[in-house]
Amino acid sequence: MITRTATIGAPNGLHARPAALFVDAVEESGLDVTISFRGETADAGSLLEVLTLGAEHGDEVELATEDDGAGEALDRLVELLVRGDA
Repeated sequence: MITRTATIGAPNGLHARPAALFVDAVEESGLDVTISFRGETADAGSLLEVLTLGAEHGDEVELATEDDGAGEALDRLVELLVRGDA
């Protein structure tokens, strides 16, 4: 399992638009990724599940995948969250 931690950079947190951009990027990666926040884990490919986490600006989330060759893809997803584009 590969994990990465990201700090949410979007000023309004992981709300509708940033969450949708993030979920689209997860889907494009072709990976099964989970996102965890405050003890809750969600399917990062599900907009509803990502929104339900309620992560706000400055919160830390953890991304994980079972694909051991997916480090670079997870790094790109982390960068998206940190930049605030998602």
